[in-house]
Amino acid sequence: MAKKIVISNGWTDKLYYPTRISLLFAFVLVFFSEFNPARILTQMNKNMSLFTSALSYERIVVNIKYEINHNYIFKSDIYSLMIASALMVAGVIILSVAACISLGNLKMKRISNYVTLGGAAAVIAGFFKMLATYSLYKAADLEIADTVGFNMATDKLPAALFFMLGFAILQLICAILLVVFQPRPAKDEKCEMATSYKLFIMFLPFIVLSFIFSYLPLYGWRYAFFNYKSGPGTLNMDDFVGFKWFRSLIENPMTRSDIYRVMRNTLIMSGLGIATSWLAMAFAIFLSEIKCGWFRRLVQVTTTIPNFISWVLVYAIAFAIFSNEGFINNIMTKLTGVPHNELYLMDNHALYLKMLLWGIWKGIGWSAIIYIAGISGIDQQLYEAATVDGAGRFQKMVHVTLPGLMPTYSVMLLMSVAGILSNGMDQYLVFSNAKTKDTLEVLDLYVYTLGIGAGKIPLSTVIGMLKTLVSVTLLFIANRISKTVRGESII
Repeated sequence: MAKKIVISNGWTDKLYYPTRISLLFAFVLVFFSEFNPARILTQMNKNMSLFTSALSYERIVVNIKYEINHNYIFKSDIYSLMIASALMVAGVIILSVAACISLGNLKMKRISNYVTLGGAAAVIAGFFKMLATYSLYKAADLEIADTVGFNMATDKLPAALFFMLGFAILQLICAILLVVFQPRPAKDEKCEMATSYKLFIMFLPFIVLSFIFSYLPLYGWRYAFFNYKSGPGTLNMDDFVGFKWFRSLIENPMTRSDIYRVMRNTLIMSGLGIATSWLAMAFAIFLSEIKCGWFRRLVQVTTTIPNFISWVLVYAIAFAIFSNEGFINNIMTKLTGVPHNELYLMDNHALYLKMLLWGIWKGIGWSAIIYIAGISGIDQQLYEAATVDGAGRFQKMVHVTLPGLMPTYSVMLLMSVAGILSNGMDQYLVFSNAKTKDTLEVLDLYVYTLGIGAGKIPLSTVIGMLKTLVSVTLLFIANRISKTVRGESII
């Protein structure tokens, strides 16, 4: 019988709860710009978080380059700010590691206590380094008061900095109490952890990455409710406009016309992609039927490599072939003796089909990998039974391989339906020109052009919000249909 891992050790275990809860608040101070403890410069970008302050020198100095170039403030002072920020961020990371270790048995808890001491010390060191840096900026203000029309240092230290100090002190006190009062593990005790906690820690990096790259950006949805222009400014209630930008999608005739056009392009391209999504499955089935091993591997590698080529290089290939001085025109000139200078890349004829073919060429090998893996998971006894029943190769493909892949295809189809408004923009951006823009501008490219190109951040945010909501709605509808028709769902 497996040895039971003892996790509870009396009242001392309750001390871990405040440290773990406070750790969640520390992440807010690290990643959310409004609560940046490092905002001690008046000219610091208001949209910078503590994490960015620790990593990006350029973002910090973007508004004080003149002062740095004229030695009103030294680069070393900026690096001091970055070091202080990095110490606090590193401390939070160390404390996070300690919290994970504390999920184990008594010996692991003991180790986590000492790790917590180190993490709390790093945060406190970052706090005092920040105080020293603030003093440097205050001293610089006295020297350049008559030269520069503003103070470099803020009037007072940000409240978030003291919250960070309180967080570190709480962690430090709890760790000291645990070191003193927690029972000591036996010398021969090994580090062990319950299986459920092991699985949680294995899954934790994916949770963190999903939070940072998928959920944290949703915080930017607040721009949809303000009159915001890109720059060093911040959001305040004076710029709050409610649902003004939502209404402009309907009330503004030019915006309404643009939305109709890009939605038409998006739905056509996505519809063609969904209609041809079976090609990857068919390709995988036929590829698996190739008996010559080296030839099968050659075909798979050859068709997979284009997925790793950027669309910029794909367009370079297309330009070399189809430009007015490209391969096709040169061949036609030599064959006919008449100069050919056709601008194939500026031709709107069958443009949707051309984009579809480029996409298939680039992605079919990569898309087929999941189906090849699915084929390898089909029970070989089914093929043997089909052979005994007299089934030929094509019949086994139809009656064994294809049904075995249908669950995988159904999941991929559901995801395609949910992402019907997400075509990506790389392909359409590089192939777009003055003549093809109206046909190639899909929703993702329109949001990019509107937000980055035209600087209309709030309106592009509104469109991105609505796209997300529609995609989630479509996912649930498609999932419901799948559950009703096939009895299977992914949610």
